[in-house]
Amino acid sequence: MAEVYNWHLGRNMSYPYPEEHPDRQFVAIFNINRCIGCQTCTGACKATWTFSKGQEYMWWNNVETKPYGGYPKYWDIKILEMLDEAHQNAGQSAEWDESVANEQAPYGLYNGMTLTEAAAGTGDEVIGYLPSEEEWRAPNFGEDSATKYKGGKLGISQDGASLPEHQAWFFYMQRLCNHCTYPACLAACPRKAIYKRPEDGIVLIDQARCRGYRACVAACPYKKSMYRGTTGTSEKCVGCYPRVEGNDPLSDGVPMETRCMTVCPGKIRLNGLVTMDENGAWAEDRYHPLYYMIRMEKVALPLYPQFGTEPNIYYIPPRWAPRAYLHQMFGPGVDEAIARYTAPSRELLAVMQLFRVTQKMIFRYEIEEGPLVHEAEVNGKPWQMYDDTVIGFDGQGREAVRISVVEPIHERPSIRLNSI
Repeated sequence: MAEVYNWHLGRNMSYPYPEEHPDRQFVAIFNINRCIGCQTCTGACKATWTFSKGQEYMWWNNVETKPYGGYPKYWDIKILEMLDEAHQNAGQSAEWDESVANEQAPYGLYNGMTLTEAAAGTGDEVIGYLPSEEEWRAPNFGEDSATKYKGGKLGISQDGASLPEHQAWFFYMQRLCNHCTYPACLAACPRKAIYKRPEDGIVLIDQARCRGYRACVAACPYKKSMYRGTTGTSEKCVGCYPRVEGNDPLSDGVPMETRCMTVCPGKIRLNGLVTMDENGAWAEDRYHPLYYMIRMEKVALPLYPQFGTEPNIYYIPPRWAPRAYLHQMFGPGVDEAIARYTAPSRELLAVMQLFRVTQKMIFRYEIEEGPLVHEAEVNGKPWQMYDDTVIGFDGQGREAVRISVVEPIHERPSIRLNSI
């Protein structure tokens, strides 16, 4: 095992291969608070990539309802139980030390074992499991199912509901391959058929080398590698790499967001490429929207960072779910992320307008200041809203979008009220 640095964990960890990083890394942010669960992203991915024979159960992109939903069923519960059992057997606890947080370890130090470290002495590179066929049968399992509600007669509470935590709750979880920095699927593949592209960090499976051993299916904790019986090989999300390369007819020669990102009517997604330095860290890029929100504002967090894969899909956590549940899912940065999202800074509010406003990836933003339009009190503190204008620039430095914080309202003339 080699030693690699995982900035999500704030420490070195064991991994089968030495550190090797792409020039740029494919990254995305999902704002869970905005998702309406319409599955438009799911349908777009299915229609683009997995509509052929043998791919019927493949949903590279899916939206599942937490806490009870999952595809395959119970994927996160099962791997969390396996990791917990490994800690118990080792007489070790999985805890976070937030007191040592710094720029290289923004969430503090994770003192537990990762999936690769927990596999030591087992003969496997990563602990994991193969889902049964029954677990793959219900992509919408548990959809819109809320937690139980403890109310009075007729289920009506005398106290009502209020933030930060609701008694009955659920939220939509948007999932696709995380194109991890240290992929568990890559670590487990005996054929070395899985690789990260050096130009953008997208994780792909070489179909010519794959022999369908399904080691990647068992190893991926997020269960986003899937076996195709008609070809005897495994397949997974390809990050819509022709669009990322700028080869789509609509791209104008610059990187574009993936299909699932661009169709989102809820405007919950922002997809782009961040530059990596020679040490594998994110190169400082102050006015890149992804760098700003993830590394500076820390409003978006990785999914199950304790797995040790350093996933590159990040989430703005939901405001109304129990914090203990969210801490397990997104790590110790949850409270700070929700606080900053609830009362966003002037700059953050402007940058969040860039979600889902152009198909082109945005590499830099500028903000033109506007007038004060609203004042309020949020969590007992004064808060102000300005009608600033944010400008996004594409991969060639050209203006791609210009949008104000206060979006315009258009009234249809009365003469055409019923027209279509």
